[in-house]
Amino acid sequence: MANVTLNNVSKSYDQQVTAVNAIDLVIKDHEFMVIVGPSGCGKTTTLRMIAGLEGITSGTISIADRVVNDVAPKDRDIAMVFQNYALYPHMTVFQNMAYGLKLRKVPKAQIKQQVTDTAKMLDIELLLDRKPKALSGGQRQRVALGRAIVRNPAVFLFDEPLSNLDAKLRISTRIELKALHRRLTTTTIYVTHDQAEAMMLGDRICVMYNGQIQQVAEPMEVYDKPVNRFVAGFLGTPPMNFFEGKIEKNNDETMFVLTGGDTINLSHFKGQVMPYIGDEMILGIRPEHLTTEPISGHSHNTISANVDVVEPLGDRKEVYLKSRSGQKFIANLPPQAALKIGEEIKMYAKTNMIHLFAPGDNGKNVTLI
Repeated sequence: MANVTLNNVSKSYDQQVTAVNAIDLVIKDHEFMVIVGPSGCGKTTTLRMIAGLEGITSGTISIADRVVNDVAPKDRDIAMVFQNYALYPHMTVFQNMAYGLKLRKVPKAQIKQQVTDTAKMLDIELLLDRKPKALSGGQRQRVALGRAIVRNPAVFLFDEPLSNLDAKLRISTRIELKALHRRLTTTTIYVTHDQAEAMMLGDRICVMYNGQIQQVAEPMEVYDKPVNRFVAGFLGTPPMNFFEGKIEKNNDETMFVLTGGDTINLSHFKGQVMPYIGDEMILGIRPEHLTTEPISGHSHNTISANVDVVEPLGDRKEVYLKSRSGQKFIANLPPQAALKIGEEIKMYAKTNMIHLFAPGDNGKNVTLI
């Protein structure tokens, strides 16, 4: 078993700056866990604590049910792939991949076999005699990956390993990493600030913000059921739109009245929103859940706006709009949508896809059951 458990783990510097604040996280055996969040959220510090490269201020870290707080990095049975690859420039690819095995005094014949097999798996067997300066960024990334794989560790740790690659290569390498994990099934913890990368790679994703874990779940659950406004706004390209307003009751109907006067019917969430009638709230809706076509039975769910920019993207148009109150927002519309810059239009919201958040960055999602 190679599960990894963090129990009430914190990291502070000079007893003043708290980088990670009392987090609990369980990574299951064979799982691909992605830790995602903006710069400075504590994700890399968390990974380095698991690796033993950073000491912890409090709490416990266990790998395969063994507490490793005081265990040296080399004895934790982990392998780490860094953002800058960290290859030895004076060594060949073979020597870089074999170095860790050599330190463990693995027999030469076994080292050669393991390095050769791993190189074939990664399609770099023709590069074994080259030095890193003769490799492209993508090839260096494969070598760094191979150096980790050849050790056959209990846990792989990845610290933004694709951030130095160009966009096209990054996408293809993500696919290869996912396929490689299915083949090796080694427990993997992967840190990134790229939410698209997190959604594609992770069996589950852990969203961090300000040193704390906000939500841990499967990618689509986090996307469809964000627990708070930060998570909702962080995941998604373009991000979720947010509108200020108030929940009001009109006869038997519960409505969200946007600043500017437009209304959204909340009958779909009647039970969840009843305690908040009269309260200022934030309505969130993703760009793909807005349309220019009236929705049957929801004629009041409109947002009046002016078209600012239309960006054709082939399979869709990203339309940048401004509401009556000056709120800027985005809609993803079909490529055939005919819109003119400056025209006033009505956008219709899909009621069952909206979210309501308490005010503030971490305002909870009150529409979740």
